[in-house]
Amino acid sequence: MALKAFGVKADDEVLVPSHTAFPTVEAVCFSGAVPVFVDVNDSYTVDVKDAESKVSSRTVGFLPVHLYGHPADLDGIRRLCAERSLWLLEDCAQAHGAAWQGCKVGAFGRAGVFSFYPSKNLTVMGDGGLVVTDDDDVAARCRRLRDHGRLNKDVHAEVGFNLRFNEIQAAVGRVLLRRLDAMNDRRRALAARYRAGLAGLPLRLPEETAGARHVYHLYVIRTAERDALARFLKERSIATGIHYPVPSHQQPAVEHFNPPPLPWTERIVGEILTLPISAGHSDAEVDQVVAAVKEFFRAR
Repeated sequence: MALKAFGVKADDEVLVPSHTAFPTVEAVCFSGAVPVFVDVNDSYTVDVKDAESKVSSRTVGFLPVHLYGHPADLDGIRRLCAERSLWLLEDCAQAHGAAWQGCKVGAFGRAGVFSFYPSKNLTVMGDGGLVVTDDDDVAARCRRLRDHGRLNKDVHAEVGFNLRFNEIQAAVGRVLLRRLDAMNDRRRALAARYRAGLAGLPLRLPEETAGARHVYHLYVIRTAERDALARFLKERSIATGIHYPVPSHQQPAVEHFNPPPLPWTERIVGEILTLPISAGHSDAEVDQVVAAVKEFFRAR
């Protein structure tokens, strides 16, 4: 919806990281644009240097993802957008309350989009989403597009969507929004507990880059022994996940774009493992996971 409100046309190119949930890429495709897949860096967010190398005369915008709760390099992204006259649309679906240089994500681009899927840092009573913008034209067009392109009850100015948000869920979201900072503080405290407990093990732990405030939607570690560790934890009734095992540029749905290889993305997807974290987890539950991970490496 936001991409259509930006006026994206068929065959426009949009820079987008491959290492993201596929819906980010779906939005580009549904808008008629061509996704140009970009590699990531150690924060798992978009590599600005790789993005810069892929800008062409057809590139109109940049859609970075603040992945796992960590903001992308917004200084570098905004510099690139300014230099190459690109619009910026922030995917904040996993980063409610995350900040860059003290400013909350979603406030840096022409618009930002958030998800209220039940596992997100801020949810409602089910699914839903939010667009934030300070562009009056984008706001007006999004309001029209979300309700079938209506100008009024009977007149449709364009083909739109049925994306009206349920008022009851919105009311729940307004209550939980007041608790978001506290819930994020709890996630950060649990992440710090993981970091202290897992220190010294042969793992790559998540880090905050300078200027970033991570809100730990997910706690993602890396190890070459990922599959064995996941099996070991499962045997001890500890659930883990992989976000995401198949990069977006390798999905069958986008084969026709003939995306080039992305070496770093393709390497990390074989090593990443998501450990349990949420604002509702207890210290004892994190300690249980830490103890099991230590047990695994002691036996190696």
